[in-house]
Order: sequence, then structure tokens, then C-alpha cells
Amino acid sequence: MNPGNVSLTRASLTKVDLRMSYLNGRDLSGADLTGADLTKADLTEANLTKANLSGTNLTGANLSGANLSGADLTGANLYGANLREIIKDKDTKGLPPGS
Repeated sequence: MNPGNVSLTRASLTKVDLRMSYLNGRDLSGADLTGADLTKADLTEANLTKANLSGTNLTGANLSGANLSGADLTGANLYGANLREIIKDKDTKGLPPGS
């Protein structure tokens, strides 16, 4: 899936199937992605500031360089996800230790 120029800021994408989506550099700040399937999605350098990613499947997703400041990843499946050079802050929840 490639959402083109659609604004995804504060979008409600609860339980949406976004497997293998190309979301590179997209602004998903404040989006509700609770329970969404983002398996193998490309979220390179995406803005996920204050996004709700709780319970999200991010298996094999590429999050390199993504901004996760204030994001909630509680209960998210991050198996095999690329978390290199992510941006996070004290309010980011649910990341594995050392991320």
C-alpha cells in the first residue's frame, strides 16, 4: 500500500492491515494505530511522534530513523524490526531495553 499524499496526522487506523506498506518519511504524528498490522512496513524516517502503536504488529518493519518521541508501543510485536537510529524521548513507552 502506498497512501500517496493523504494526510495521516492524527488518523484513526485502529486494527488496519498495513502489511508491507510504504510509509517512508510520512507524518503519522498523533495517529491511532492500536492493533494495526504493520508487518514488514517501511516506516523509515516516519514521524510517529505521540502515535499510539500499542498492540501493533511491527514484525520485520523498518523503523530506522523514525521519530518515536512520546509514542506508545506497549505490547507491540517488534520481532525483527529495524530500530536503528530511532528518535525517542522519556515519554516513549514500550520499547525493548537498549533500543
